[in-house]
Amino acid sequence: MIKGIQKLSLIDYPGKVACTLFTFGCNFRCPYCHNPELVIDDGTLPIPEEDVLRFLGERKGFLDGVCITGGEPTLHNDLPDFIKRIKGLGYSVKLDTNGTNPEMLRRLVGERLVDYIAMDVKAPLEKYESVVRMKVDLGKIAESVEIVKAFPEHEFRTTVVPELLAKEDILAIAEWLKGARRLFIQQFKPTKTLDKTFLEKQVYLADELEKICNEIKLFFEVCRLRNV
Repeated sequence: MIKGIQKLSLIDYPGKVACTLFTFGCNFRCPYCHNPELVIDDGTLPIPEEDVLRFLGERKGFLDGVCITGGEPTLHNDLPDFIKRIKGLGYSVKLDTNGTNPEMLRRLVGERLVDYIAMDVKAPLEKYESVVRMKVDLGKIAESVEIVKAFPEHEFRTTVVPELLAKEDILAIAEWLKGARRLFIQQFKPTKTLDKTFLEKQVYLADELEKICNEIKLFFEVCRLRNV
C-alpha cells in the first residue's frame, strides 16, 4: 500500500511535525497530477508496512502527526487497520482524499481513526469527468463533501489550471463548499505532470488568484492561496 515516505514535513499536516505516507494507486487521471509515479506503476517496490511502523515507533516524541496521502488512500481496504496501528503509537492522523469513497470516510470518522481530513475538489460537478478524465459517481463526491464539511478539522483544496477551470468554475466550487472551515486554492505548477503536455500549460497570474480569493473569502473561516 505504501509507495513512498517523507520522513519530515512541516506543511502537510497543519500544526503538526509530521511524516507523510504516500499510497499507490488512484482512480482519477488528473492531467496535472504531480505524483504520476503513484498513479502509474513505475516498478518501484512498496515499502513494507512493518518498516513504516518501525520507523514511526522510533520517531515518537519528535513527530506528532502522520499524513496519509496518495494516490488515493481510500482505495485500500486495509486502510482502517493500518491507521489503527498508527494511532496505537500515539499519533494524530490526517487523511488526504479525492472523495470517491464516502463509505470508507464514514467508517474512518465513525471509528475515530482520523483527526483531520483534506479533500481535493477537482471541479464543479458538471465538469468533474472532463478534469479527472475518468467516469465518476458524482453522488459519491457530493456525499463526501458533506461528510468532510461536518468533520471538525477539515479543509478542501482545488488545484487550478486555466485550461480546465475558468474563474466562473472556481466561484462555483466556492459556492458549493460555502460554510466549510477552510478552502485552499492551489496554483498549478507545471514541473512534473501525469500528462506531459501539461508541462507547457499556462498558469493563473498571482493577482488573478488573489482577486478570486478576495471574492470568496467570506464563505470560509480560512480561504488562502497555495503555491503562489
